[in-house]
Amino acid sequence: MKNKIILLLGIVLFTSCATKKFKERWLKKEAPEMFKARFETTQGNFDIEAKRAWSPAGVDRLYQLIKYEYYKDVAIFRVVPNFVAQFGIHNDSIINKSWSNKGFVDEPVIMKNDSMTIAFARSGVETRTNQIFINLKKNARLDTIEYSGVKGFPVIAKVIAGKENVLKFYDGYGDKLGRQQGKINKLGNAFLKEKYPKVDYILKAYLIK
Repeated sequence: MKNKIILLLGIVLFTSCATKKFKERWLKKEAPEMFKARFETTQGNFDIEAKRAWSPAGVDRLYQLIKYEYYKDVAIFRVVPNFVAQFGIHNDSIINKSWSNKGFVDEPVIMKNDSMTIAFARSGVETRTNQIFINLKKNARLDTIEYSGVKGFPVIAKVIAGKENVLKFYDGYGDKLGRQQGKINKLGNAFLKEKYPKVDYILKAYLIK
């Protein structure tokens, strides 16, 4: 009985913390037809432009993540030279889990995965959640690749300024951290800073005119 009470209290505490850091109503916020945002990083700023016509549900989610200040000290953990720079695992496990459990509808590829375009990572049906990547070159195969019931990676935005800073993201770890996402999810930035100290970070992101 005592263990059940402790478990129940733990669940209540977790739920209480989660509701303060994440609200379901945020997911209903629709993006403007076009918006711009700035990402401040450890290598300098880059600006993006997103158009809802490219992927309405995807652009809505990106807008929600930026508007509700998800991008704070978020590691750019997977930088594969001449391929992609990927980020989106939040250091706060409650915030990370709240968003990563909220997959949304799949959509077709409208905009090509050209250099400096941005798309959500996904691994199957309705698995776009909180991780995005920047194409570091033209990745045409990402427009049509098929696996696990989905086809391609719909572009949601593109970098319009600060490309030179994106290309500075440390890529010496290659795809190594792409295969250690379980540890990053569990241990957060402390794990990265101890074992992979050269990883770059998104310091914050916000909407701009």
